[in-house]
Amino acid sequence: MQDRYFSFEFFPPKTAEGTEKLRNTRAQLAPLKPKYISVTFGAGGTTQQGTLDAVLEIQREGIEAAPHLSCVGSSRDSIRAVLQQYREGGIRHIVALRGDMPSGMGEIGEFRYANELVEFIRAETGDWFNIEVAAYPEYHPQAKSPRHDLDNFVRKVKAGADSAITQYFYNADAYFRFVDDVRAQGVDVPIVPGIMPITNYSQLMRFSEMCGAEVPRWVAKRLESFGDDRESIRAFGLDVVTALCERLLAAGVPGLHFYTLNAAGATKAIWQRLKL
Repeated sequence: MQDRYFSFEFFPPKTAEGTEKLRNTRAQLAPLKPKYISVTFGAGGTTQQGTLDAVLEIQREGIEAAPHLSCVGSSRDSIRAVLQQYREGGIRHIVALRGDMPSGMGEIGEFRYANELVEFIRAETGDWFNIEVAAYPEYHPQAKSPRHDLDNFVRKVKAGADSAITQYFYNADAYFRFVDDVRAQGVDVPIVPGIMPITNYSQLMRFSEMCGAEVPRWVAKRLESFGDDRESIRAFGLDVVTALCERLLAAGVPGLHFYTLNAAGATKAIWQRLKL
């Protein structure tokens, strides 16, 4: 069995203050020695420069950086140019996604699905990039059916993906069932659980509504009952997410990918509780 690996996800800051905050967050998380740090990418390339700037800075700090690359609304030429920039910057790791259509953009672009992006990256760059794709244990919100969603995932892997990161979830059984279903299709790439720390009730419910992640009713009701008591929300959130991570690690998952939301506190606290 390979060693477990841990990674963190950031989004590109849009202000000088946000850039400084992200540097501070990285300084707090760097001693945890993540395998890599990923940086998200706006739909249709709307944060392309911010993503590039962030990953190059992270790479210069001696940590492997993995930019997200979203293909909806993009042309082959524009994706080719971005790949070239990453290669020139020494980036060897990409998270390849379909992404959502940005508001106001009428054309879907030359790529319709993530498997087409993975195929294109492989055709253009060979084995230069380690390619990760997204997985949805609770099914993509736009999937026609569970079977359709599973088939989409298998296509992405067969197009050339090396591994996958899941959307966050709080039901470990959904993840275990998804992995079993994928293995039954002959796909054996590592599928790393995505972990979302809980620090803000309304934010969590908003994110979950958008991405199709289910917050168990008992968790949602407890969080709601705390009202504006941030300390109680944080303490309960740490208990819930730590217990989830403990169950996943005990079952032998390949690692954990933390959605940090550009903050270090909750991720560090979970890390310490897990004695990682």
